[in-house]
Amino acid sequence: MKIGVFIPIGNNGWLISSHAPQYMPSFELNKAIVLKAEHYGFDFALSMIKLRGFGGKTEFWDHNLESFTLMAGLAAVTSKINIYATAATLTLPPAIVARMAVTIDSISQGRFGINLVTGWQKPEYEQMGLWPGDDYFGRRYDYLAEYVQVLRDLWGNGRSDFKGDYFQMNDCRLSPLPQASIKVICAGQSDAGMAFSARYADYNFCFGKGVNTPTAFAPTVERMKKAADDTGRNVSSYVLFMIIADDTDELARAKWEHYKAGADQEALAWLTEQSAKDTRSGPDTNVRQMSDPTSAVNINMGTLVGSYANVARMLDEVAGVAGTAGVLLTFDDFLPGIENFGQYIQPLMSCRTATLRQLSLDAQEVA
Repeated sequence: MKIGVFIPIGNNGWLISSHAPQYMPSFELNKAIVLKAEHYGFDFALSMIKLRGFGGKTEFWDHNLESFTLMAGLAAVTSKINIYATAATLTLPPAIVARMAVTIDSISQGRFGINLVTGWQKPEYEQMGLWPGDDYFGRRYDYLAEYVQVLRDLWGNGRSDFKGDYFQMNDCRLSPLPQASIKVICAGQSDAGMAFSARYADYNFCFGKGVNTPTAFAPTVERMKKAADDTGRNVSSYVLFMIIADDTDELARAKWEHYKAGADQEALAWLTEQSAKDTRSGPDTNVRQMSDPTSAVNINMGTLVGSYANVARMLDEVAGVAGTAGVLLTFDDFLPGIENFGQYIQPLMSCRTATLRQLSLDAQEVA
């Protein structure tokens, strides 16, 4: 099973709590995180894009870096880990994104891919005069389908004459071409989102569900598999989880309860208000109702809380779900979280045996 890290491009990571670690995003922090992840054999690092936060007393995600420029910098200081940036497709023409991707492909020597997002949080785009109207909620995957076709044209043969409802290319050119296939990710969980991934994406991201219910996401993966089967393509799923681990279950659980006790209710209320505005396309990965008070504090993502041994066991259960290619991990505190994952969790995971073997061989070569 592949392991990725969802790096904290926004302040405070993924815990909407005054009791969680409070920090600003920076290149140095994310560089340290990704280098540590690379050291422990993580397969990829992905950054989101967020253009307006949720406010509240923690100013949650009010402070953010930009995804492509951050990942270009990280591509230059890494050598093995795959690098994924996120394109907010309402803000950047596809021909520009195609060229940016080829640039980072060059920097990374073929380790770069793109996560495409349609944009669902109206205030992010309205503040810049880029919101196309609320009917966009119902047609955003039509827009994205044209977008990715332009990307594929340009990456594939260096030119596009695509003519659609949203984009009209006129002998649009791109050179040089990427040295490796640039993988495309989508994070749709609605029927429309999965239909898009089945037709155009290489991988689909979905949310884990609940606390210490590692296989509860299985029906989502099955839906994705069925959608891909209908198109005759192989589109595997990656599942988002937060890891909260410690020496014992009791210590890990105490941290989780402490974070929940400090939940920033003002920020959560703002997110609930925004996510309720999309009534046309169904719930997507980024459009989450805050109806579950047990995990609203981390946007209702699946959460694995426990001892290192129990977290390893639960991740092996995740790997056993058919159609699951890997996981995308967040941590309550990233640097010690990745260190503890590499030292104490990964060595206990049977699904990471090949990675551990390769890390051992690499260490012998250095010695």
